[in-house]
Amino acid sequence: MILKTPYYLIDEKKLLGNLRIIRHIRETSGAKSVLALKCFAAWSVFDLMKRYMDGTTSSSVYEARLGHEKFGKEVHAYCVGFSREDVRQVAAFSDKIIFNSLSQLEAFSGLAGSCAVGVRVNPGISFSHFDLANPARKYSRLGVTDRAALKKALPRLSGVMFHYNCENDDFGHFARHLEHIGRAYGDVLGRLKWVSLGGGLYFTKKGYPVAKFCRTLEAFSRAFGIQVYLEPGESAVTQAAQLVTRVVDIVRNGMDIAIVDASTEAHMLDLLIYRQNAKLQEKRRGRFTYMIAGRSCLAGDIFGTYRLGRRLKVGSEIRFLDAAGYTMVKKNWFNGLQMPSIVVRRLGGSLDVVRRFSYGDFVSSLS
Repeated sequence: MILKTPYYLIDEKKLLGNLRIIRHIRETSGAKSVLALKCFAAWSVFDLMKRYMDGTTSSSVYEARLGHEKFGKEVHAYCVGFSREDVRQVAAFSDKIIFNSLSQLEAFSGLAGSCAVGVRVNPGISFSHFDLANPARKYSRLGVTDRAALKKALPRLSGVMFHYNCENDDFGHFARHLEHIGRAYGDVLGRLKWVSLGGGLYFTKKGYPVAKFCRTLEAFSRAFGIQVYLEPGESAVTQAAQLVTRVVDIVRNGMDIAIVDASTEAHMLDLLIYRQNAKLQEKRRGRFTYMIAGRSCLAGDIFGTYRLGRRLKVGSEIRFLDAAGYTMVKKNWFNGLQMPSIVVRRLGGSLDVVRRFSYGDFVSSLS
């Protein structure tokens, strides 16, 4: 099948590799995993994912509703700032409501109905390569920092969330931080039913010591008699998708610049936010150097500079790897560019074009 570019290609076989690790962690350590929809919400593959995961976690009413309607199982509803109407809505279809602050807990916990209630705790420690994504940065608004006030609120709580990692593939660092949390909050954890350790842990990365990770999680759960949750986003979908593009022009200004029919600004926004280069499918370096750029009007719309083993021409296909996390959930209509279709390669190998976007979608997104 020849598909019109650009399109995101989700590969269920590659997705399955991550999901099997997630299931193994639950079976070995007892830690449950809920998919972080802020990272990946392509519900066309939820039928596969829900066989291996325990539910979803959200950052808004819409994400929580999507998890309820398209994934099922457990729904964890969190938001940095709920309104009264937000809480009324999520209480209708969520299992847990997690408040960001004690003031929100005080104001809205009475609206939670039968939902288990928790708060986010900021332990003052974190792992992040970027200050922009550091939840424990100076003046962070993310989570409760006052331990004395937290203890006073315990009668209202059944659990807490510690989300303090971002792209952490260092098991030793994770283990030391978890030990710190056990020491600092042990008297709190021992009075609760569940604890979420959040996301940002790259335990599906090749070479990660999954066995040690499982033993550490199981020991932590046993020490405090508490159910542990993980909130994988990237770990659930890493290496499971590509952004497939074609070259539409090649210009020269000090070097060869290949312009593709996609954009970092519109289709892989995190590359711009964190100033990173896209990963290419190309397996070998060669003698042909190209800057690969997007077709938006933004001067810095650059995927990266690469040495390729082939000469590019108009029509050449270029595939950017690791295009699942924080891509489709952030895609936008900047410049009115054609939005990539979403295609799934099913387990049996067939290609399923699950979504095409049109001018009508562009118009309906505006007013």
